[in-house]
Amino acid sequence: MERCAACRRRPPTFERGAVVGLYDGPLRAILHAFKYDGRRSLAGPLGTLLRTSGASTLEGADAVVPVPLHPWKRLRRGFNQASDLARQLDRPVAHALWRRSATRAQAGLTPGERRRNVRAAFAPSPWLTRGARELAIRGRVVVLVDDILTTGATLDACALQLLRIGAAEVRVLAVARAVVRPTPPGTQR
Repeated sequence: MERCAACRRRPPTFERGAVVGLYDGPLRAILHAFKYDGRRSLAGPLGTLLRTSGASTLEGADAVVPVPLHPWKRLRRGFNQASDLARQLDRPVAHALWRRSATRAQAGLTPGERRRNVRAAFAPSPWLTRGARELAIRGRVVVLVDDILTTGATLDACALQLLRIGAAEVRVLAVARAVVRPTPPGTQR
């Protein structure tokens, strides 16, 4: 994944990553059907695209870690789309993270607001013992999985927690990359 100018100025915590395509057109419609219309059967074909586009990111990875949803959001939606995608990647799935705060939706926030919004949102999973978490993560190469990458703030916050747990390297894999258009100087978003 090529780094944008903002990422070159403020490098992310994760090492590298890949996306299938831009969050636009048919890919956007498919992701909406998957995520908001509950079309979970799309996880298989999307997972195939992730495995193909992210082959070099998955190479040598010990486990995949889905970006967690807050428990209330998961309850309302009925599933975590990142978990469904992670199960398609032919690697052990480690549910090593927990989303401890119900943050505002990231859509419509500036990059700085997105970083602040998720800064303390993630923690090691309380559902796994420390030993189990460390066994799955410590000294391992892990790949964070999500559906859409916009500014990378969520993935960066998750990567930081995985490194704190002891991951040797964190990579990212997402279905789509949203195009972020800079806010013109002097305007509010």
